[in-house]
Amino acid sequence: MNMFKPVNAKNTAEYMAQLPEERRHILEAIDTLVRSAAPQLKPAFAYNMPGYGMFKYKNYKGEVIDWPVISMASQKQYVSVYVCAVMDGEYIAEQYKDRLGKVSVGKSCIRFKKLEDVDLDTLKEVFALAAEHPGYPERA
Repeated sequence: MNMFKPVNAKNTAEYMAQLPEERRHILEAIDTLVRSAAPQLKPAFAYNMPGYGMFKYKNYKGEVIDWPVISMASQKQYVSVYVCAVMDGEYIAEQYKDRLGKVSVGKSCIRFKKLEDVDLDTLKEVFALAAEHPGYPERA
């Protein structure tokens, strides 16, 4: 079972082209922000989402897979930005949740409805830190 919504796209350009204009505008802005804050993270299309940078991750099945450090998705009610990065044993997104604006944060996921709801300077800082600290906490 794939936990991410199936899409009819094989790459980021196709993904973006299928979005309603308002969502495409948001994801294009996030794309620009990631590329400027973390240029070392190579763009990729993985798990039905535009992503950036890859790291080795052991999934719940015990398989070692390549997983994006940062990825984003247009959901039904909001945009999700996944920041798979840990600093000092804690998810970076959670460490910065009080500074990110009118968003909902859960571990590595930042959710919001409008770009104006997000403090973009803080989000850029989160992206830069993610590039330096990719990964998830070690499983016990």
